Amino acid sequence: MRPKGTPDELYRRRLRAIELLNEGSYRPVDVAKMVGVNRRSVRRWNATKKTKGLNALKAKPAPGRPSRLTPQQKEWLRRQIVMGAEAHGFANNLWTCPRIAKLIQGRFKVGYHADHVSKMLHSLGFSPQKPERRAIERDEKRIARWIKSGWYHIKKKPKT
Repeated sequence: MRPKGTPDELYRRRLRAIELLNEGSYRPVDVAKMVGVNRRSVRRWNATKKTKGLNALKAKPAPGRPSRLTPQQKEWLRRQIVMGAEAHGFANNLWTCPRIAKLIQGRFKVGYHADHVSKMLHSLGFSPQKPERRAIERDEKRIARWIKSGWYHIKKKPKT
C-alpha cells in the first residue's frame, strides 16, 4: 500500500529518519516510532542510503495512467461547470456525469466513461450533490406568513 503524503513529504520523512539515525543516540525502533513508520522501513532506508545514496530515497511517481486532459483543460472544465449546465444548452441546471463527459468530448475530442468523470470531478474539488426538490408553484413568502399566522390554529394543544 502506498504511504500517505506527497512525494516531497515522504522524502522529508525518510531524510528525517536518516538524520536521527546518524545522530547515533537513537535505535531504528525509536526512530520508527518518532517518524511514524515500521522499524523495517527505517532499516531499509538506511541500507539504501549506504548503498545508493540519498537520491535513492526520493519517492517514485504515483502509479496510474496519466490524465488525458492537461491542467489548463481541467481548469477550463472547472469554470464551465461553475457556469451551470443551462449555459451549455441543457434543459436544466443539473450536471450529471454523462453530461460532463459529453462536454469534454465536444470540446477536447477526448472520450471519458461517465463512471470515470466522477473521479475527475472529485479531483477538481467537486462533490456529488442532490438538488432540492421543490414545487415550481411554491411561494416562500406565503409559507412564512402562514407559519406566523395560521399554523398555531391547527397545531395540537396539550390536554389540560
